[in-house]
Amino acid sequence: MKNSKNLALYILGVIAVLALPIFLQSQGNAWVRIADIALLYVMLSLGLNIVVGYAGLLDLGYVAFFAIGAYLFALMGSSHLSETFPWFKAMFPNGLHTSLLIVIPLALVVAGMLGVLLGAPTLKLRGDYLAIVTLGFGEIIRVFLNNLDQPINITNGPKGITAIDSIKFWGLDLGKAWKFDGFTISSVTLYYYLFLALVVATIIISHRLQMSRIGRAWMAIREDEIAAKAMGINTRNMKLLAFGMGASFGGVSGAMFAAFQGFVSPESFSLMESVMIVAMVVLGGIGHLPGVILGAVLLAALPEVLRYVAGPLQAMTDGRLDASILRQLFIALAMIVIMLVRPRGLWPSPEHGKTLQRKGVASDAPVAPGSLQTHAPGIETPADELPGAASRPMSINP
Repeated sequence: MKNSKNLALYILGVIAVLALPIFLQSQGNAWVRIADIALLYVMLSLGLNIVVGYAGLLDLGYVAFFAIGAYLFALMGSSHLSETFPWFKAMFPNGLHTSLLIVIPLALVVAGMLGVLLGAPTLKLRGDYLAIVTLGFGEIIRVFLNNLDQPINITNGPKGITAIDSIKFWGLDLGKAWKFDGFTISSVTLYYYLFLALVVATIIISHRLQMSRIGRAWMAIREDEIAAKAMGINTRNMKLLAFGMGASFGGVSGAMFAAFQGFVSPESFSLMESVMIVAMVVLGGIGHLPGVILGAVLLAALPEVLRYVAGPLQAMTDGRLDASILRQLFIALAMIVIMLVRPRGLWPSPEHGKTLQRKGVASDAPVAPGSLQTHAPGIETPADELPGAASRPMSINP
């Protein structure tokens, strides 16, 4: 009975997610765009969750991989290189205009390799020091993108790259509305379904990683790196793999962002974006996939929804209160309240922070005064106790 009820709820949830853009489209394409941006942030948060949630590595420069994926697609999906380099124009007069089937694997590989390069110098850093180094890496990437317009114009500097291709595959152009039988599906709705498919793939990969030996190794490093190393885990390779896997999701999300917007500039990849992505992971429930998704959707959609609250408040005060400042104030207050009420996040992992218990022994079982607990929680038999031998007061150096 319970399984059939869960199956019914699951089917209803799938139908609701699939029908959401059709309903929002009737209210205006602006709402569908908000849903599209929320899906991109879900993908980014799931990628950062691998680094922060699973491996416990505080990365404040994650937006750099988002920027790398976006500029990679911008260069491969526009005529910028042909207009800048005559030798490139001789080979590709109209630009590359690369297919989606090439862009996604390429963005994944390039961002993943750069993630490994970032992780290599930070292997011995932890906590605040790691956060400062990754923060610096993110700012370095943004500064490079802002200044690589001379002496050779690669990124077009602060002007950004415009006229980026929309996504085209199998004869379908997502930049144009799709009409059939008198019904029109807008471009932003088509992008919604593409982003949803990528998010589902990301969730499946993240879940399989979490349940695998690699995921358990990451969590062991997160809890106690020295103990993990003593147990034979190659912490260096595991950390590099975490940086690479997390960065690859950021690169794919950045490529989709460039195609969706049709324009990229360094201003879209500021430090504040990195902070917001970290806040999504922490606010939702660090290391827990449903919580991370919930945090990403809320923090991505909340600023846009608050436009409809801050605007009337500004009008009521005759313009004395700025709407953008009011939105930031409301978002900050909401985050403070959530952290006070739910310090582990909106939807934390049910197993996070729990200790293993002995089989058949309750966690709150009383211990007689003056007696020694001969077995540690979660361990049925001490390591040096012989099978069948009588229990000894202490298992080490009796």
